[in-house]
Amino acid sequence: MSNSRTGTTVRLTVAQAVITYLAKQYTVADGQRRRLIPATLGIFGHGNVAGLGQALDQLSDLMPFVQGRNEQSLVHLGSGYAKAMRRRATLAITASIGPGALNMVTGAALATVNRLPVLLLPGDTYASRRQGPVLQQLQHPIEADTTVNDAFRPVSRFFDRINRPEQLLTALPSAMRVLTDPVDTGAVVLSLPQDIQSHAFDFPAELFDERDWLIRRPPPDAEEINAVARMLTEARRPIIIAGGGVVYSDATEELEDLAATAGIPVLETMAGKGAVQQRGWWQIGGIGLEGTPANNDLVRAADFVLTVGSRLTDFATASQSLFENPDVRFAAINVNAHDANRLGATAVVGDAKRALGALAAVVRSAGVSSPPEWQETVRAATAEWAPMRAAALDPETLFDISSVPADNDVVPATDAILTQGQVIGLLQEHARPGDTIVAAAGGPPGDLQKVWDATEGRHCHLEFGFSCMGYEIPAGIGVRLADPDPDKRVVVFIGDGTFLMSPTELVTAALESLAVTVVIPENHGYQVIHRLQMGRHGREFGNEFRYRSGRLDLAGEKAAEHQPRLDGDYLDVDLVEVASGLGARAIRAKTADEVRTALEQTRQHQGPVVIVVPVIPHVDLPGAGAWWDVAPSEVSEDGTVQRLRGEYEAGLGKQLWLG
Repeated sequence: MSNSRTGTTVRLTVAQAVITYLAKQYTVADGQRRRLIPATLGIFGHGNVAGLGQALDQLSDLMPFVQGRNEQSLVHLGSGYAKAMRRRATLAITASIGPGALNMVTGAALATVNRLPVLLLPGDTYASRRQGPVLQQLQHPIEADTTVNDAFRPVSRFFDRINRPEQLLTALPSAMRVLTDPVDTGAVVLSLPQDIQSHAFDFPAELFDERDWLIRRPPPDAEEINAVARMLTEARRPIIIAGGGVVYSDATEELEDLAATAGIPVLETMAGKGAVQQRGWWQIGGIGLEGTPANNDLVRAADFVLTVGSRLTDFATASQSLFENPDVRFAAINVNAHDANRLGATAVVGDAKRALGALAAVVRSAGVSSPPEWQETVRAATAEWAPMRAAALDPETLFDISSVPADNDVVPATDAILTQGQVIGLLQEHARPGDTIVAAAGGPPGDLQKVWDATEGRHCHLEFGFSCMGYEIPAGIGVRLADPDPDKRVVVFIGDGTFLMSPTELVTAALESLAVTVVIPENHGYQVIHRLQMGRHGREFGNEFRYRSGRLDLAGEKAAEHQPRLDGDYLDVDLVEVASGLGARAIRAKTADEVRTALEQTRQHQGPVVIVVPVIPHVDLPGAGAWWDVAPSEVSEDGTVQRLRGEYEAGLGKQLWLG
């Protein structure tokens, strides 16, 4: 609020005040001013239609409304939009009370885990309580003020329940502060009881003045920069690990300058994919469980690790087992002090762009550069990986299906002739500068992390902090809303298992005529978990889409006896018909040329496109050569499980315990 005290008031309902206020909020970053929340998404029910629904109708010129199909998906859409906007703008999402509100909890957790701002406006049960139990009212026997919306508290960065209109005077600015704070951002929840939404109040007029929120760039401390520079001077085998903070801070140029100046190879986490846009010997790609084997060998040898804008979580570090050099030391640049101190790192707390620029200046002045022999080692490792990558992606290679491991079962026959890697090769061949490929759970994000060339503007939007199935399609819509340029293609790369879980936002894309291309490598199951299961259990169980070999009987005399298993033929599910029925232009493409044609002919289609490509199951890209802390059963009579347990226990000794 401004400092003026005019005494002028405006009589509005709580819902009208919320929407009016949101329409007046702006962010300012690097001299650019934009609306913080340019639209609201939602699904109406009795818990929000008379309050927020009326306000959004009345104020639709100020705040456009996008109708969705599933509340969880709409939060994912908001997260995808916020990520594409570099966290400088986001969307608001409203839902009715009860199940509508709770559907948003998973999306809130994803946003908070990934430090992505979204504003959630769930309806809540009556504040007056005069109505007694209504449809979605939770009656807690000893906590009378508890509602289902309290489930948001542990997965949100800010939560407030508005039980009186005047509470908005402090709640709304507090919510905006968190949404625009690069340290504390995540899901922000303003829980709005159904009756309070429609209550009127004389709000001070200055509450609705336009307000700018500066996206801060905290400067680093010079002593912290100098400490890291000294560590670099002493390092013989340094590496940089770039995370999502590099992308959000627009620090690509500064990172490239430091890498080129000091001769330091740069690896990327999933959130940091594309942090380096130039092609240079020091731009070497992914790290960790889905990194390249060459890159992980370099990490094992490194004696100095500089992390920028990353928390160095489980996947990136292979459960903290990658750092095998006994003399390895860590430093970290992060705007968040807690994240900067992980693994006992020497911390630089500050904005990535400013910190990298300052560090590059000190390094250049001191003439610091990595030893020539380390640079040659890096070049040799990447040269060794290049033909392996090319062979795995080459769509013209006829794959020998007889070489597919049968595990303990015969792989059912499919009509597939391409591998998932070859489909990625075709997408890479088709990608142009400005295009974005989106992936989240399952095999697609790991494969893209390993082999996708995200340089020169071929953006790669990976969500793996929460590994949330169902993020992909709504996030793709969010990316498209962030950049409607028809010459830039948005491709969602999504497994058939995830697609079947949540395809319905295709209807939203059709309703809004949004050009989003969904490519489904159809491999008949949750195959990445099948792969993990085979590596930790040795037998397939419950992960492939197969018919049960006989009728399941849970009610009769045979209920306690041996039951038939899910080990029949693959399910006959027509994904093209599913997609077509949801409003998409849907195509099945089997051969490389058919995929090329489908991609080319639909590039300018103004609406959702779904391309289903059957792929050969159980065919993976070359492994990362990394250990992972997923424990096989400690007690088993199966020799395979016993062997896998022994291999797992041998890997435990490589883990670091540095916090």
